[in-house]
Amino acid sequence: MDIPIIVPVQVLLSFAIDVFIAAGVPSGDAEICADVLITSDIRGIESHGMSRLKMYIDRIIDGRQRPVTEITIERETPSTALMDGHNGMGAVISTKAMSLAIKKAKEVGTGTVAVRNSTHFGIAGYYPLMAVKEDLIGICVTNTRPSMAPTFGVQPMLGTNPIAFGAPTDEREPFLYDGATSIIQRGKVEIHARKDIPLPEGYVLDQNGAPAVNPHEILSGLNNDINSLLPLGGQGEEFSGYKGYGLATIVEILSASLQNGNFLTGLTGFSENGTKQPFGIGHFFQAIAIDAFTSASEFKKTTGDILRALRNSKRANGYERIFTAGEKEAEESIKSHRNGIKISSNLAVELNKLAQDYKLSKYLF
Repeated sequence: MDIPIIVPVQVLLSFAIDVFIAAGVPSGDAEICADVLITSDIRGIESHGMSRLKMYIDRIIDGRQRPVTEITIERETPSTALMDGHNGMGAVISTKAMSLAIKKAKEVGTGTVAVRNSTHFGIAGYYPLMAVKEDLIGICVTNTRPSMAPTFGVQPMLGTNPIAFGAPTDEREPFLYDGATSIIQRGKVEIHARKDIPLPEGYVLDQNGAPAVNPHEILSGLNNDINSLLPLGGQGEEFSGYKGYGLATIVEILSASLQNGNFLTGLTGFSENGTKQPFGIGHFFQAIAIDAFTSASEFKKTTGDILRALRNSKRANGYERIFTAGEKEAEESIKSHRNGIKISSNLAVELNKLAQDYKLSKYLF
């Protein structure tokens, strides 16, 4: 049985920073990477928080990503830029890309930055929140290694390809949508594997189009074209699975075509002869200046009115509350700062191994 332990936010944050530094990431960049990870856990998104720390370290060791991030601007206009991350730390590349988009939006109304040759950047919602803090609208999408089959297919071709959108409101918390275009993400399959809990039917397919539920077999199968995640809407067309498939394809285009970057099965992290190589992930960031259209106060009130109207609409029997995007995560953040973050006993073992490897025994969990 998995018995979670509670760890204070600051302890996990300091630990992640020290591990990144020990792995060769410069201190300032280590702080960015750790903040992205801990923000995920704080908001209750277990799949992209500290559970991803070992993955990053393994990829640095494997040479799939560089601990020291070097960024070049390949093309630029007053409102746009094409950035090459040279396979550095995805969180560092992405914070700098969104910062540039924000700067351009403040200057000319919109800022759009496309990124190529990046790596996993954590939760997509982190980057729209950067824009929201500046009273801007923020948008972010990214392609990822293939794991999802197209409608009527069984081969993993598209990634989970998340879409994130953030907007300020007149409420305490902004509106923040952050969701994969697949029903479930690989990270959640990993959580089920750690806890040894089968997945529900209807999330993953095998090569015969039948449901797959064993998380351990699925994780192996995703890497060998044996299993595929299903798009939002599910299998076939009955429940509009083609919509999730279409959205994932839009993300792929925005993350690869503008960048002349890698796409689909070119993002596996393996060369044709089977050796490990950088993933070459692409991102797309946009910031929109609200005051180019209306005043920030009017925008916030209208947006707040929309959210309040949705939450106050008639509820279905048996449900006490209607939520709007980002609301649950904001409430979880308050609890995390007050009570600490839950980590599974299996994850604690993994983190302890990292602490031992890098002689950080003061952090043993």
